Parts: sequence; structure tokens; C-alpha cells
Amino acid sequence: MFRYTIMFLILLSLGLQANFSSYADKVIIKKSTRMLYLSSGGHIFKRFHVSLGTIPVGAKEVEGDLKTPEGKYILDWRQTSKKYNKSIHISYPNKKDEAHAKQLGASAGGMIMIHGTPSSWGLSPIGDWMPMLTDWTEGCIAMSNDDLEEVWNQTTKGTPIIIIP
Repeated sequence: MFRYTIMFLILLSLGLQANFSSYADKVIIKKSTRMLYLSSGGHIFKRFHVSLGTIPVGAKEVEGDLKTPEGKYILDWRQTSKKYNKSIHISYPNKKDEAHAKQLGASAGGMIMIHGTPSSWGLSPIGDWMPMLTDWTEGCIAMSNDDLEEVWNQTTKGTPIIIIP
């Protein structure tokens, strides 16, 4: 019996270690449900509520349209920010986005980020989750600072991100 207990504890610790050290190999944003999913090996292992651009329906077409892009991109760099705590850059626009904006006679824009909420919002007695009840960004994807910390820790430069309607 003792041997089985030891074997069980070893197997349990291996499973927990694998879980804590896992990274997402893909990030999926589903705009219609305002959810961000972390996926590894084709399995979703974390989900988070997000807010989008103030005009959430439809793909971003041009700079200033207040829409969140749709398509396949890469998380290509990250930074700490006084305004939004931390932020992870999305490689928008891609060549298709640029060509479409050019056809419309405009710039596609850029600087689309996954970011937290302003530090001052965390001083509210209700915390920084309240902004997640509405879409308020200029096209970025916003989430609570605690949730962003998890995404920050479980993604790396080069992680693919897919944003779907």
C-alpha cells in the first residue's frame, strides 16, 4: 500500500508541475463572446473575459474606426506601461489588412495591444473588472490586470493569435 501511495504522489506531482510550467501555443479571441482562450496542443486550458473596441462588430478596416481586428496575427513584443500596467502587441496590420485599407484610401493603423486597465481603476472598491462589462478601447483587447498577468506569464514572443468574430 505504501508503494502505491508513493507512486500516486509522484504521478500527481509530475502532473502539477507540467500544468504550472505550460505555455500557450495559441491565443484565440472570440469577439462575439468577449473571451480570450489560451490553448496548448489543441486544448483550451484557460479562458478570460475581455473588452473590445467601442465598435465591436466587424473587422478593423482603417485607422480610427474603433474596431478590433479579425484574422491571424502574432504576439510580437511586450512592454510595461504606466497607463495600462502591461501590454502585449499584436502584429496587426498584416499584408491583407494593409492592402484592404489602401483600397479604401486610408491607413490600416496599428498599435493594437492586449492590455490591462489603467492603474487608477484598481483603486475603485469594485476593482478593475468593471470595465469588462462594456467595450471601451480604440480597437485593442483589454482585460483585468490580474488576468493580463496570467496571459503575460503563459505566452511568449511569437505566440500565434487568432481573432474571430
